[in-house]
Amino acid sequence: MVLKKASLAALLAVTCASASAQWLHYPTAGIPRNPDGSPNLAAPAPKTADGRPDLSGLWDAEKNRPCPPGGCPDQEVSQEFMNFGWGLKGGLPYQPWAAELVKARSEQNGKDDPGTKCLPIGFLRLSHTDAFYRKIVQLPGLLVILAERDTSYRQIFLDGRPLPVDPNPSWNGYSIGKWDGNALVVETNGFRDGQWLDRSGSPLTDRAKVTERLRRVNFGRMEVDVTVDDPKAYTKPWTVKLKLFLVPDTDLLDETCLENEHDAGHLVGK
Repeated sequence: MVLKKASLAALLAVTCASASAQWLHYPTAGIPRNPDGSPNLAAPAPKTADGRPDLSGLWDAEKNRPCPPGGCPDQEVSQEFMNFGWGLKGGLPYQPWAAELVKARSEQNGKDDPGTKCLPIGFLRLSHTDAFYRKIVQLPGLLVILAERDTSYRQIFLDGRPLPVDPNPSWNGYSIGKWDGNALVVETNGFRDGQWLDRSGSPLTDRAKVTERLRRVNFGRMEVDVTVDDPKAYTKPWTVKLKLFLVPDTDLLDETCLENEHDAGHLVGK
């Protein structure tokens, strides 16, 4: 059996939707409500005690948010899970070796994606494009992202420390953040070599530095600009724009890739 990209995307969306539908329904504290009790996600973004924007909450990538009656006119914007640079004119500026690698990986329908082997999928998919929910917990001096996928986590230090010069390579890298007005600017380095940015196999190497700019537009929506500077894999830095949507009145659900896993043996590529 060969899983095509479109089929895989549909499978991921259905899996996430089914899991979230089975989980608890309990009113999230602190959410502004409409007169009928429904969440008012268009309300102003919340602030912390020190007046900073509060990014806390349970967030979903745009492709998985529930569609209103009549459908989601901009749902196609969520293609970054399959191709992180799909919205860039001309596509991602791959180095020649990287372009050949992506071509080979795509021809094999992404069967060697680390995620299919129950390995970490890397921080960009974990934080912004994966089908599973992620929870942001904002503390003084620290922002933590907890993810449903394999109960993973990511730390972003807000205490003024610099990026390390030679950090221990890891899947999620080493992240520091600072405020620029109402936006949190996050810089990350120290990546493990050989990561996939997307299901197409776009690489991220140990030479990369990634900058994210997170801005909570209102209570229910977050805009994220991601700039990747990886001269080993790309001919120039490039930036994509992403969106996250708040998921009220529920919570994270345990997910472990290897638990009752029966799919990997069927991912045969061509």
